[in-house]
Amino acid sequence: MALPRIGVLALQGAVDLHVHALERLGVETVEVRRAEHLARVDGLVLPGGESSTISKLLVINELFDPLAERLAVGMPAFGTCAGMIMLASEILDGRDDQLSFGAIDISVRRNAFGRQIDSFETDLNVIGLAEAPVHAVFIRAPSVERVGPGVEILAAVEEGRPVACRQGQVLVTSFHPELSPDLRLHELFIKGMAA
Repeated sequence: MALPRIGVLALQGAVDLHVHALERLGVETVEVRRAEHLARVDGLVLPGGESSTISKLLVINELFDPLAERLAVGMPAFGTCAGMIMLASEILDGRDDQLSFGAIDISVRRNAFGRQIDSFETDLNVIGLAEAPVHAVFIRAPSVERVGPGVEILAAVEEGRPVACRQGQVLVTSFHPELSPDLRLHELFIKGMAA
């Protein structure tokens, strides 16, 4: 079976690190900045960054509606940090003009773990990755405050707060897996695309 072609939303955030992780797994990648780029991919990674800025840039670049349409018909997506916020069905403390795609039935709170100075790292047990914990880097990370009935919680921090979830072919994390040499979450996303 051929590997899928995966796009990385390239408007802001850790684009290069996600591209590098996917390429290390042998996946052809496309940096998605316009609708014609989106049309060439089988799935999309939405990286971290600043979610309200990403929301504005999607509209400015006439990419929000085409991406919303692709997600609505089941395009696989992997959102990390701000990408999680963009894919959520509800943003609890977003700007009035901030948009999200509703691709996964969760409610998220931006910067829920604190400001930049409160960033932290921890090891997480992730369902489906039993061989060893995942080292997770949290930077101004969102928190999942509500999980819909069709959402699987893959990992939570000590307080029981979900930080990795999956619904169908949509995978989201509060943390930044691209900041680790561990490629298992990117692999999990790719394997989920074939399901």
